[in-house]
Amino acid sequence: MRPRIALTSGEPAGVGPELCLRIASRRFDCELVCLGDRELLGERARQLGLRVNLRPYDGTVHAQEPGTLTVAHHPLCVPAAAGRPDRRNARYVIGLLEHACDGALGSEFSAIVTAPVHKGIINDAGQPFTGHTEYFAERTGGLPVMMLVTGSLRVALATTHLPLREVSAAITLSSLCDTLAVLDRDLRARWGIEHPRIAVCGLNPHAGEGGHLGEEEIRVIAPAIDRMRRQGLAVQGPLPADTVFVPRVLSDYDAILTMYHDQGLPVIKHVGFDTAVNVTLGLPIVRTSVDHGTALDLAGTGRADAGSLLAAIELAVKLAHPKAAGA
Repeated sequence: MRPRIALTSGEPAGVGPELCLRIASRRFDCELVCLGDRELLGERARQLGLRVNLRPYDGTVHAQEPGTLTVAHHPLCVPAAAGRPDRRNARYVIGLLEHACDGALGSEFSAIVTAPVHKGIINDAGQPFTGHTEYFAERTGGLPVMMLVTGSLRVALATTHLPLREVSAAITLSSLCDTLAVLDRDLRARWGIEHPRIAVCGLNPHAGEGGHLGEEEIRVIAPAIDRMRRQGLAVQGPLPADTVFVPRVLSDYDAILTMYHDQGLPVIKHVGFDTAVNVTLGLPIVRTSVDHGTALDLAGTGRADAGSLLAAIELAVKLAHPKAAGA
């Protein structure tokens, strides 16, 4: 059985709809169902000169055929113009996520791939929204861990979308132990890595310099590492974040756990911005995403690169089959 993948088209004024149209030229080993407004997709295809057959989703299984995109129609709240987001469409964006999540929790979808949404627009509409990661965790009851993947480089985050001043307080002994347990478990179950080797970064410069540049490493990070080692996990650290990404050091590990968003993401986006994939670990469903935002300045121009979305779909297909993603 080919997996059926839900592809949410994201912010209608951003690049999400046209990226969904661009990947329709490819063949995937799955049934791909794009969740979005059919008229919006058709209009954007005409605007960009893309020849795509938009096939209505009727619940039956069809292999992804080049030149055809199966669309589960969700009507916009108000018409959308490329590059001009409207908070009145926030309800539409959330509706796409609700359908995808409910379908993944049931038997409709094997995995979810998400195009980018605009967090500010959703919040401005009165809908509290921190991000896809937190949204899916709340709806599924999972313990989310964000991990970015490109090639053999896997970078996970101990905290996600937080102001920098709140990061230290959010890193606790229990939260780090839980994050490491999820990371170890999913690397085994989904990537088939029998004994995952995990490097844990420090929070402060030079991993705290023995307490002279901060005490989080001594008080929290090192004790969490010690506890998880006693439980059999192959974890090392705290390691200075400015040297852990040296290729010679990276070769010793299957994944790196960084302490906050901008400690890990700049590195992985530098290595593979067009191919990196955002994966949410710790959920009872499979969810992958592009590693970039709505790119409102590129929407409707035809210059948006679909590489990250292609990689996200390909990885979702592999993750839909346990231990199929490869080490």
